[in-house]
Amino acid sequence: MTNVLLQYATVFVLSVFVGIEIISKVPSILHTPLMSGSNAIHGVILVGSMLILGAANTHAEEVLGFLAVILATLNVVGGFVVTDRMLEMFKPRTPRAKPGASTEASDANKGGEA
Repeated sequence: MTNVLLQYATVFVLSVFVGIEIISKVPSILHTPLMSGSNAIHGVILVGSMLILGAANTHAEEVLGFLAVILATLNVVGGFVVTDRMLEMFKPRTPRAKPGASTEASDANKGGEA
């Protein structure tokens, strides 16, 4: 049991180091598009964490599995929020009407021209 736990801990620590190295090399201008593109990967991570939680045998496995599901869910939701904010930047802006200024439609309704 401790041998398996040690293997899992080793994989986790190595993945943290690899993740830090990969993310630190990404230019900041590419971070948002890459994050929005990785939402599918985060969904797979969520499914994997739910499978691990379902196969938990001990209390410690249940707690770690539950934390994995919560963190993966936050990751997925955060990715979609960032994607939504990024897509909002590409929508055309509608000009605002100045307060008190009349528009052409309201002038035509007043009977200004026949």
